[in-house]
Amino acid sequence: MTILCIDCGNTRLKWGLREGGAWLAQDVLPLADGGRLADVLPRLPTRIVACNVAGAAVGAAIAALGAHLGVPLSWLRAQASQCGISNRYDHPAQLGADRWAALIGARGVHGGACLVVNAGTATTVDVLDGDGVFQGGLILPGLALMRAALAGNTAGLPLAQGEFRDLPRNTDDAIVSGCLVATLGAVERMFRHIAAVPQALCLLSGGAAGSLVGALAIPHREFPNLVLEGLARIAADASP
Repeated sequence: MTILCIDCGNTRLKWGLREGGAWLAQDVLPLADGGRLADVLPRLPTRIVACNVAGAAVGAAIAALGAHLGVPLSWLRAQASQCGISNRYDHPAQLGADRWAALIGARGVHGGACLVVNAGTATTVDVLDGDGVFQGGLILPGLALMRAALAGNTAGLPLAQGEFRDLPRNTDDAIVSGCLVATLGAVERMFRHIAAVPQALCLLSGGAAGSLVGALAIPHREFPNLVLEGLARIAADASP
């Protein structure tokens, strides 16, 4: 079976084509170009599994893609439990589908306790314990969104293009460094919940994850597409 996994995020569409436990291809498109996904696929899928946090119009475009290809489409929604992961959200169905997929993907690449960080337009920081229970997590503005908020809502601050510095001595560096340190602090504080567990690990994913790699003072690894990994795992679990 050839599975097309699609992650419709806030600003980009990530997709991967998987067959027999291996990725045939992965790529990223602007959300507006989702309709041309059929033109870039190296092989026709037999099934589509997707999650969408980008709104109804994007969802309709993906539904049209499934109809055009003539293959069944399944939308992921968070559940109370799935693929060995339990959901302790107050209302499990309200957890974002991308966060749920990333948690399931994280369990597939690391069998122990982990902090699942998806750094994109927003940054999510979710605690998954060693028993596969999602204990809770944070949502904060992504690094670029923090910079944009400062530029758009203050009288004299620019849309910063600086660099990270331990002790910034100009405004652009101060903004970029402040946004990064705020995010690092949130991640490291959440890691305290599992820090005492052997082999606990922070898993970083998302387009801005590279800015965090190497800067964190906790054990961490980067996995570029945890959401796609989770979608693939869900599809495999549902296959007859």
